[in-house]
Amino acid sequence: MLKKLFAPALPLALALALGGCHRESTNRPPARASIAVEAPRPQSCADHFVDGQAPRITNPKLGKETEALCFNVFSVLHSGVTRTPLWSAEHLQAQNIAAAQELSRENSFHPEPRLPADERAELSDYARSGFDRGHMAPNGDMPDRDSQHDSFSLANIVPQDGENNRNLWAGIEGAVRKMAKKEGDLYVVTGPAFLGADLRKVGNVLVPTHLYKLVYSPRQRAGAAWFVENTAGARANVIPIPELERIVGINLLPALTDADKERVLALPDIRVKPSRGRNRH
Repeated sequence: MLKKLFAPALPLALALALGGCHRESTNRPPARASIAVEAPRPQSCADHFVDGQAPRITNPKLGKETEALCFNVFSVLHSGVTRTPLWSAEHLQAQNIAAAQELSRENSFHPEPRLPADERAELSDYARSGFDRGHMAPNGDMPDRDSQHDSFSLANIVPQDGENNRNLWAGIEGAVRKMAKKEGDLYVVTGPAFLGADLRKVGNVLVPTHLYKLVYSPRQRAGAAWFVENTAGARANVIPIPELERIVGINLLPALTDADKERVLALPDIRVKPSRGRNRH
């Protein structure tokens, strides 16, 4: 059982040794003029969350050097300790997926200019690291060029095993888009987990041991999540929302009651064969 497997582990065990002070901050003005966000404006990203309520950290150890960032169609909570997002949230709508399918992929990975230089990831951190730059809010969900550019911010990226990213994870992202077309819209929260004490870094960026993607259907009032090891050959384990929240130390859907979170959404079993093809994720 996953509960028994992960119960002894605490998120970010090694990251705590990296230090850092707790900082509560509001969104800074965006570097790109096409993103209309005023600062401070804590409700500017409300549409990205169920009932406008962003995920809340329940393990105080995770709250060091965090920065909330608002983008066009998703939001992230960035950690200056891990130099990755702790979560990325999007309100995925069928019309956005249709628009995204008309766009070609334009890779534009870039450091996030709204973050302090000593807390953000740089392109050099990933160079020759052996890891893919894995999107949390996927490029394939982005309905326009500005949003696509947003998704390539390193504030939305984690070091991800290449085979995992291009095959299993791409299959999960495709399944979510298919579900969103059927449901009309979904709330999706994606992020990394850092479990145990044997964590590694690429450059200054901490490598997650696991990844998760939570899906909530407002039509069915039910949700669940895939929880995946950040390794080649990993399996996509489906777990209830409360179990995921306990593992990662974050209340991912604070607008929902405990009873709401116990309603389990049926997620498809993701089985993929290794492929060398490129994906739009």
